[in-house]
Amino acid sequence: MEEIILTNDQVDILGEIANISMGNSATTLSMMVNRKVDITTPNVKIIKRSEALDDYEKTCIFVQIHYVKGLEGNNVLVLKEHDVKVMTDLMMGGDGTNTAGEITELHLSAASEAMNQMMGTSATSLSSMLGIATDISTPIVNQIDVESIKVFEKMFDTTYDKFVKIAFRMTIGDLIDSVMVQLYPVQFAEDMCQKFIEKGK
Repeated sequence: MEEIILTNDQVDILGEIANISMGNSATTLSMMVNRKVDITTPNVKIIKRSEALDDYEKTCIFVQIHYVKGLEGNNVLVLKEHDVKVMTDLMMGGDGTNTAGEITELHLSAASEAMNQMMGTSATSLSSMLGIATDISTPIVNQIDVESIKVFEKMFDTTYDKFVKIAFRMTIGDLIDSVMVQLYPVQFAEDMCQKFIEKGK
C-alpha cells in the first residue's frame, strides 16, 4: 500500500479544523466544570505510531472516539491521570483539589462523559466545516500503562504506522496546565482534508 504523505496545506487545514472544533469543545468543558477552560492553538505533527505516548510517563487515560456518521474511522484523546482527577472533582461540585488515590471507575466514567460532550461539540463543528453530518459513538475510556503499547495498537483497526498528532495546551484556572493530545491515522486526516476542500469549492 502506498504511504500517504500530507502536504503543508493539509497540515494547515488540520490545524484550522482542530483549532475551531476544540475551541468550541473548551466552551462545553467549561460549562461542565464551572471554570474557565483555555485551549491553545494546536501543534500538528506527523509521527510514527511508536512515538504516540512520548509525552507521557507511567500511565495515562485513553479516550477512543468512533465516528458513526460522516467520517470513517476513529481517533483517540490522551489525558493525564491528574487532569482527569481534577476534572472529575470539579464535575462533582468540588474545588478540584480532591485528587488523592488511584484512578477509579468514577474517574473513568466522568472522563467518558466529559469527552462525550466535548467531542459531540467537536462533531457539530466538523459538520459545519466539512458540509456533512457527522456523529460519534459513546467514547471508550481506558487507563493504560505507557509501556503497554500493545493496548494502543488495538485502539486502531489499522496497520498504518503514520499518525497525525495534535497537541493542545489546556488550562483550567490554576488547577490544570497540561497537554492534551489527539491522535488519528493519516488516512483519516486525508479524508477530512478532502471533505474540507470540497466544501470550500
